[in-house]
Amino acid sequence: MQTLRGSESEFAEVHKADPIYTNHNQTNQSYTDISYTNPINQSGNESESEKRIDLMDDVNAYIELIKDNIEYEHHMKYDDWQNKALYEELFEVICEVVCVKRTTIRIAGEDYPYELVKSKFLKLNSGHLKYVIGCMHDTNTKITNIKAYMVTALYNAPSTINHYYQQEVQHDMYGGGWHEKGIV
Repeated sequence: MQTLRGSESEFAEVHKADPIYTNHNQTNQSYTDISYTNPINQSGNESESEKRIDLMDDVNAYIELIKDNIEYEHHMKYDDWQNKALYEELFEVICEVVCVKRTTIRIAGEDYPYELVKSKFLKLNSGHLKYVIGCMHDTNTKITNIKAYMVTALYNAPSTINHYYQQEVQHDMYGGGWHEKGIV
């Protein structure tokens, strides 16, 4: 395809791009003053494809770390189909939170720094996911934004799991659990 530039007729692929000047009074600029970097072959710099490969390597490494932390393969092999589905959904939410970089993440209506949330999510284990699944089984409240609820539950799991189980024991032993069932 040919294009016309002034009175010359040149192929678009070989013509140097006309510079865009913000100061139109500069008439002495020449094409040699413009520094051009070839995005395909940049010596010393990573190309876009290399950056994408590095990013994908990071994402894959995070996914494998998360799978190990939450014992994903074990649960996919031995859990019943309902818990497998819940486990898979929680796994996907964790991966999305960890792998999709942003400045903040909204949890329970508050914005938290991404790095803080990412750090907590990378420390989650299978006990935390079982706890969240158990809490979801026990709730009878209508949840309007299930994904936000899951993110919040996962974020809070390490901070609330011990108190939750302690309260369960207290209730069972002294608050009516064992006494109501005639165990004691």
